[in-house]
Order: sequence, then structure tokens, then C-alpha cells
Amino acid sequence: MPSNHSDQPGQDSGPFDRPESRPAVGGIVHAYQKFDPRSFPPPQQEPPDLVSPSFEQALMYGEFRDLTEEELARAVRLDPSQIKGLGPSIDFLQAMLEERKRKILETYEARSVVRKAAKAFDKSTKDVQVPKKMRDAFSTAIKYQQPYLMESLWYRAESLGGNLPTQLLRIHTAMVDKHEIEEMASRYEFTGNESMSVPQALEIKKELEAIDELLEQLKKAAETAQIGLIDMDQLSQFAAAQDIEQLEDMRRQVENLIREQAERQGLQRDSQGHFRLTPQAYKIFQGRLLEKIFSDLAPSKSGRHQGNVIGQGAVELQTTKPYEFGDSLANMDLTQTVINSLVRQGDSRPLRLHSDDIEIHKTRNHPKCATCVIMDMSGSMRYDGQYINVKRMALALQGLIQSEYPGDFLRFIEMYTFAKLRAPGEIIHLMPKPVSIHDPWVRLKADLSDPEMSEHQIHQHFTNIQRSLQLARQSLANCDTPNRQVVLITDGLPTAHCEGEWLYMLYPPDPTTEQATMREAMLCAKEGITINIFLIPSWSQNEEDIRFANRLAQSTNGRVFFTSGNNLDRFVLWDYVQNKREIIQ
Repeated sequence: MPSNHSDQPGQDSGPFDRPESRPAVGGIVHAYQKFDPRSFPPPQQEPPDLVSPSFEQALMYGEFRDLTEEELARAVRLDPSQIKGLGPSIDFLQAMLEERKRKILETYEARSVVRKAAKAFDKSTKDVQVPKKMRDAFSTAIKYQQPYLMESLWYRAESLGGNLPTQLLRIHTAMVDKHEIEEMASRYEFTGNESMSVPQALEIKKELEAIDELLEQLKKAAETAQIGLIDMDQLSQFAAAQDIEQLEDMRRQVENLIREQAERQGLQRDSQGHFRLTPQAYKIFQGRLLEKIFSDLAPSKSGRHQGNVIGQGAVELQTTKPYEFGDSLANMDLTQTVINSLVRQGDSRPLRLHSDDIEIHKTRNHPKCATCVIMDMSGSMRYDGQYINVKRMALALQGLIQSEYPGDFLRFIEMYTFAKLRAPGEIIHLMPKPVSIHDPWVRLKADLSDPEMSEHQIHQHFTNIQRSLQLARQSLANCDTPNRQVVLITDGLPTAHCEGEWLYMLYPPDPTTEQATMREAMLCAKEGITINIFLIPSWSQNEEDIRFANRLAQSTNGRVFFTSGNNLDRFVLWDYVQNKREIIQ
């Protein structure tokens, strides 16, 4: 492909002529790789993950936002090999821009224009008369060269009339130009000999910054195949029209690929062409979460195997035993049974089975577990985005139980000033409550029996562990299994509790709230419910938080886990699977 630029500076359109303003003479021939559209992307390539970016956005903001095709293409990361050979080479475009930048730097020198800009600024300040009440501010703005001070003076001078506003505006412009040129000289290394005027230097600075921005866009596009990142309008100022057209074709092909894969992965298009997440996408996201979590654990430690157990709540073991009356023949070891018959009667035909020949696999039952997960959504959970990790863990745990332990009982409780049962479909919409009171000392109470009292009238950012444990205990009371537990995920001490119809909100944490919470924990222990606490870090966490968590867990023979938010899902799921193994054994 012929090159569309030369080494000679232009006169009208900037330091170098635009490619469309002159005919192509000579240049570089660029060969494109062959490409078979039927193999785009190659069959062996894994399809791009379109579900995870959408769900991650929903976890952060608590809501799904309809995505256009362009937005979806920008969000999805493709394997760069999937666009190799399509359209103009990104490497070629980068080399073209680098060459243009190099020629500019090798043509001009910047020292003289820095002096010109400083001289123009000094000249603009001469013979300017300002009112006495503005002189100190004016002197400060000139001495320290502060454009924002000069701008404020211009606003004040407008009401005075005369030539002063025009003079101040001229000073402000010269000051900004001086800063811009000094920045250019310090940022770029000019090695040429040709001097620049101030307007020309500003134009060159603008062009160099545009080239740098495009180079960064092309670099990201090469790494992620996100062609939508490239500003085509800006690139058209430097590249040939044919290259831009082919790059646009590549972008459209990537969008077509993403649209096709989106529909396969459960993203349905509405009448306006936007994509919506469906239950199928929900299931795919949970499956990818589980795959990621367990792939980080050594297989020998996790004891997790793919595939569901088939049967009536029994797992078939390798060991066998002789048949006894009442044993299910569904668990018969057919091979060993035939061998026993052959040993007994030899090689005679027909082969006749006796009850003594039959071998039965030993089995063990999967115990049923009942779990309530208490998710802290108080105001402090916004710190470092901990609430996102809590919601991701809850979705992963729900997916694990739904796919591998479908007989288990699982409930989710949102904890803040109140406590509420939440369905799995509501988890992704949960957000930490905004802090609505900032006093260092809070002593509030509310009468919940008052019909005039509404939840929205009460500050919601407190942490009510006592009420959450009470709701969890009530949810687990009717579960027909001795294996009942509460998974409490929080970052600190309780700051709210209920006594009868009264709700108390006390900050800093008060002994009264801690005592009410411990009483509820003792009631859980009395009913055989274990409390396991996952304590995640917080800016306000101290030694007393850790002591209280230990006391609360030990009262029910539970444990306290200290984990960073990023590892929360791994710790909770690993502990759940490990407990299942321990109960079985």
C-alpha cells in the first residue's frame, strides 16, 4: 500500500500535510495475511465471555443496564489471535504513527518558542492599569502565573467596563499558551533545527498528543481485540481512507461475532436492539464463578468432581459386601457377582446365579445441610468495594448448592439496621446503605410498633447482627437435619439490636448491643445451630472486633475466618465443601 505522507512540512494544514490533501507517491507496500471468513474465529478458539462483564457491572452498581452492540463490543475481551489477518495490521498503523511523530520531533526545536511564549506573556502585562482593590490579586496572578486567578479577575473586571476585561483576557491567553508550550518542551524531545511560532507550536502539541492517544488506543486494541476503543475520526487524520474503511469492516465483523455469541450465552435482544441478561446467562455466570474458584484450589485438596450423583441420595463406594435381604439390587456389583457364580459352578452352562453369589456395593448417604448466609450491607461495606465480593460469593454458593447439592437448604439474609430474607435473584441488586448520619456519638431508638413509623424514616446504615441471627434461627428451625449453620459475613461489631418492639441504634458499639447479640447466639447454640464468621477487613476494624467475633463463634462451637474480600468466595465455598466431606466421613 503506498504511503500517504512525505517529509516536507506543509504551509496551511499544520506541520505536515494530511494524507488526503496530496497524491500518494512511492511508499511502502504492505501485505495482508490471507483470511478465510468461514473460520472466523478459528474453530479451536474458546468463544468470548460476554456474560461476566455484564454481571460484574451489575454487581458493582446493583442494577442491569441494557447494553448496545457497541457498548458490548467495548466491554468484551477477545483473544487478539481472533482478529489476526483482518483488515489493516494494527502494527502497521502503530508504525505509521510512530514514524509521523519521529519526523515532527526531528524537524523542529523547542527552545526558541519557549522564549517567544515567555516574551509574549511579559509583553501582554505591560501598561495594564487595574483598580486598587484588584492590584494585590493581579500581582499575585502575574508573579505565580496562575491562570485561574487571572480568570477570576476577568470576571470581576467585566462589571467595570472599559478596556480592562480585554487586557486581562489577553494576559490569560498568553499565560495559558506559555504553560502549554513549556509542557510540550518538557514532555517531548525535539532534536531538529527549525523554529516554531507560538500558534504553530500549539498546533504541533495538539497533533503530538493526538498521536500519543491513538497509539495507546491501538495498543489496547491489539491486546484485547476491542476495535471499538479506536477513535476512527481521529485516526482518519493520519491514516489513508482505505485503511480506515478496512478497520471499520474489522470492527463490524467483531460486533457480528459478539452479537452471535451473546445470543448463544443467554443475552437476548429487545425490540430496540439492546441486550438483556436471561436466567440462562445467570446460570452461565455462576458456573464460571465456580470454575474459577475451584481451579485455584489443588484438586487433591478440594475433593470436587464434575457430574451429579445419580440415585436416591446414596453414593456408591468401591468396596462391596455379600447381598443381604432388603439390599437394593440397583447397587449390585455385576462383575464380581458373575465371577462368584463361575467360581461356584465352574464352566458349566447355563450360568445360574444364587443369592450367595450376589455382591452389593456399599453406599453412604449425602447428609442434608441447612445454611443461612447473612450478608452485611451496612454503610461500612462500601469500603474497598467489599459488598461486591459478598454478592459474588453468595451467587457462587447458590450455584454450587443448586448444581451439586440440590437437596440442601440455603437462605440469604441482607443485614443492615434491619434484616431481610432475600431471594437469590435479588442478591445482585443489593447495595450497601448510604451513611445518613455522621455524628461521632449516636444514641437513637425507634418504636417499631408505631403504625406511623416507616423503615424509610430510620437510618439504615447500622449493623444489626442480633436481628439477623434471630431471622436465621427462625428460618432453620423447621429444617429436618441436624446439620444447620449460619455463615455470618461482616466487617466489625454490631451497632444495632432489637428489644421487643424497640430498635436501638448505638454508635460507637455499645455493650448493650453486644449482650443482646450474644443472647441470640446462645439461642442458636441451644437449637444446635453453628455460627461461622467470615471477618473481612475494614478501615475501622480493631482488636475488639476480633475478640467479639471469636466470642460469638465459640458460643456455638463455630469458627472465625480472617480473609481479604477478594478471597471470600473461595474461603466460603471451600469451607462448605470441606464440611460436607467431614460429615460424610
